[in-house]
Amino acid sequence: MGVDLRQVVAGILTLAMFVMLGNMIKRDHFDSVEEKFPGSGRDTLENAKISKEGLSKKNSGPWKDDGQELKPCWSKPSAEDVEQTEGYVLFSLTNGPEYHVSQIADAVVVARYLGATLVLPDIRGTKPGDERNFEEIYDVEKFISSLDGVVRVAKERPGKLSTRNLAAVKVPNRVTEDYIVEHVEPIYRSKGNIRLATYFPSVNMKRIERKSSSDSVACLAMFGTLELQPEINEVVDSMVERLRTLSRKSNGQFVAVDLRVEILEQNGCQGGDESGTKSCYNAQEVASFLRKVGFGKGTTIYLTESKWDSSLDALKDIFPKTYIKDGIIPADKKSKFLDSEGSEFEKIIDFYVCSQSDVFVPAISGLFYANVAGKRIASSKTQILVPTDISDSSASASNFITHYVSKKNHLAYSCLC
Repeated sequence: MGVDLRQVVAGILTLAMFVMLGNMIKRDHFDSVEEKFPGSGRDTLENAKISKEGLSKKNSGPWKDDGQELKPCWSKPSAEDVEQTEGYVLFSLTNGPEYHVSQIADAVVVARYLGATLVLPDIRGTKPGDERNFEEIYDVEKFISSLDGVVRVAKERPGKLSTRNLAAVKVPNRVTEDYIVEHVEPIYRSKGNIRLATYFPSVNMKRIERKSSSDSVACLAMFGTLELQPEINEVVDSMVERLRTLSRKSNGQFVAVDLRVEILEQNGCQGGDESGTKSCYNAQEVASFLRKVGFGKGTTIYLTESKWDSSLDALKDIFPKTYIKDGIIPADKKSKFLDSEGSEFEKIIDFYVCSQSDVFVPAISGLFYANVAGKRIASSKTQILVPTDISDSSASASNFITHYVSKKNHLAYSCLC
């Protein structure tokens, strides 16, 4: 029997029409489900990666887009501009990442001025015996390459150094060339090598109008040398992604609050300073502040407190999606980074999560606040809200932007433009 070609073609076209109709019906059904259940989607992790270019009108809260992108204002200095010497500058990083930034800057400035070789520092925690190698926390190759042509860096302490040819020298944070000339260089010339220690007469990081030839060196050291080593960087990134996943109803945005109970309980944190402004705020006060400036009950909040304390319940009662590290860190990393004897890893995690959050609220004044602010300014994340007691039932969040941003008086604005 012969086959009519026209019948075959007609059959194929008819089948294609049925397939197209079926796809249209399924697509209409899928879209209608998404419309009925906003926030649900094909992949919860995919929902967390939401563009910050625009915010949904359905989302409540005083969220703002990132600020204008800043670029380094400094030009990388050349080693040829400095007479090279045979000595070494040793130092240690202490007290947490908020201090590390400043300690690195001072050591690089001193070594550069003296023409000395900088020895890669070790990292010392607050507890006796809590010592780590630089590479356990930071990327060694990034550090060395960023200073290439500026300061020579030795990975290990030379064996020829001893107490006879090594002098301990203290320098103030943001050390000046005049101070180096008067107090450091004579000792270096006499001993040949120095071990540097930075002390902090002040914890503010306000910019200074005074210009110096070492400014570009300090800027490079503060904003161009330190990066986390890959494993810790991955842990921080996974925690930030987890917080964004939990925040899918607010376009993946979350608030980080530096609130540590042990600091709040210290005597210096009970009252205000000379200006009448409080230096720290407890969980209840932070909760009230966040609510009055417009953050809704569904806001995701990250706290720097390491262990849950009953005093934090006042915050969680108003904002149920409040978390500490233990609740969001990958399970296979918990024993290494949270259950270790030292707290250095926890401080590092807090510093970098607070630097990447959409909003940062420093409930405690100090260097952590100041240097997180600097890192955030460098990455254009300028929504930093400083708490205060608000007598009215509501207020605009823009009224509480840190002076570091509103007045552009942070040291970062001397380095970035």
